[in-house]
Amino acid sequence: MFLKKVTLLRDSISSFREYPLSIPSIHSMDQIELKKSVTFFVGENGSGKSTLLEGIAEVCGFNTASGGKDHTYDVHASTSDLAEHLRLSWLPKVSNGFFLRAESFYHFATYLEEVDTTGFRKYGGESLHRQSHGEAFLSLFLHSFKEQSIFLLDEPEAALSPSRQLTLLRILHDLTKDRQAQFIIVTHSPILLGFPDADIISFDEGQITSIDYENTDHYQITKYFLNHREKFLNDIFKEDDE
Repeated sequence: MFLKKVTLLRDSISSFREYPLSIPSIHSMDQIELKKSVTFFVGENGSGKSTLLEGIAEVCGFNTASGGKDHTYDVHASTSDLAEHLRLSWLPKVSNGFFLRAESFYHFATYLEEVDTTGFRKYGGESLHRQSHGEAFLSLFLHSFKEQSIFLLDEPEAALSPSRQLTLLRILHDLTKDRQAQFIIVTHSPILLGFPDADIISFDEGQITSIDYENTDHYQITKYFLNHREKFLNDIFKEDDE
């Protein structure tokens, strides 16, 4: 465990009317305490979870298109207007880590094509562009993620099949079992959210609050759908027919 607190410096903000400070969950934020090696951010689309993760990544000095401190390439609109109003509290401070943005990971893979001189040793020995999207993600997780680091992952399940999500759970376990790595993960995956002894922080209802796994929409909707699939679908389609 390295990053202990994320604080919104409210006194530095002249107005909450502009995006992203106008997002209700960000507007109401004071401080988030991080107590576990794995913390999940959950919430509806637009609730502010990815916005905050990106702000944390920028304060860490990571490339907010995807990458760590040493990955220098430019992608349009990959900076966070929130970062200047955040303070990160560390114990101890670490500089190693990686920010994964699923939607712009292609740009990271292209950047590696231009600069890597090691034969992609840190990525399984093969160009990420020569692997499927999901394989490239797992190559990064398996070969590049090390201890004494913090990893910020924005919807890593986007490219992973259910079985590969289970592989990611094992990677999380192996890297955090001695509390030598820390993960903050934005996800919609009920599989990833099932990681044991993780904190889940919800950004819904305009608030940032802790929530139990069984109380998340991800768990409840998925469980109900699997147990009552025909009724669930009939109810949805009936609304359209009406």
